[in-house]
Amino acid sequence: MGIAVLGAPVSAGAYAPGQEKTPAALRQAGLVEALAKAGLAPVDLGDIDPFRWRLDRGNPHSMNVEAVGRSVTQVARRLAPVLSTDGSVIVIGGDCTVEIGAVAAAAADDRSFGLIYIDLDADLNTPSSTSDGALDWMGVAHMLGIEGTDRNVVACVGPTPLLQPEQLLYFGTGKATPFEREIIARLGIAEIPLEDVIADPAEAGRRAVTWGGKFDRLLIHLDADVLDFAKFALAENTRRGTGLDYAQLIACLGPLVRAPNWRVLTLTEINPEHCSDPSNDLRRLGLDLATMLAGSHLGEAV
Repeated sequence: MGIAVLGAPVSAGAYAPGQEKTPAALRQAGLVEALAKAGLAPVDLGDIDPFRWRLDRGNPHSMNVEAVGRSVTQVARRLAPVLSTDGSVIVIGGDCTVEIGAVAAAAADDRSFGLIYIDLDADLNTPSSTSDGALDWMGVAHMLGIEGTDRNVVACVGPTPLLQPEQLLYFGTGKATPFEREIIARLGIAEIPLEDVIADPAEAGRRAVTWGGKFDRLLIHLDADVLDFAKFALAENTRRGTGLDYAQLIACLGPLVRAPNWRVLTLTEINPEHCSDPSNDLRRLGLDLATMLAGSHLGEAV
């Protein structure tokens, strides 16, 4: 089949609702049609079960943890058949915990994989290191099995840890907490920091592809929070004055999706309610993704 598309309309791990609307919004903006016009023969796999964020007073340090676990499990189960046939897929989140399911699917067989994590944050916090209870900035910590994480998030998708430090590359990080910085240094996690991406986005993308060349498969996680909200209002997080502009994001994504071993692109933390012009902004994103993917190996059937 051609490139698969899976929706994960969940905001269980977020700070507030909004991200759960993204799969429907991107489809309505023409993402699948754009992929088809680009010759990529998209196969829409539909959505996992939806979940809209709600206050979880019973789990103040890991809110909606049971819902996150269910979503992670569903993503892993839906992606595993695609990856087992060496297919490629766009996962439309949802909050950042969706990535745990993609990694679990890749970890289900013996082939190697690497994860390029495009995000202004490192998502290495744990329920015991922070008091806000939002699991979407704790996802990487749970994949790595950092002390203090909640086993209920990943226990249903396989043995932990799902990810080893040498399988992870941080890309565009600029807001890691001191707690996270200590973990990055101690574990020796590779990083292409925000300032390097801003200086030369395409070259930063090529460096990431070189790093990922040693793996059988490459997973790409894209958190829209890496964008400066004042320059392109797309993300759940409304931080201004830091991050990439839209052109820089597209410039660094180009080399990544042209890598012959990339298999999963996960889009997260997009909030259609925050877009200045939702229809046009999301249509632009879909068209740019389709154009980039059309220049990759996905022009051939997989």
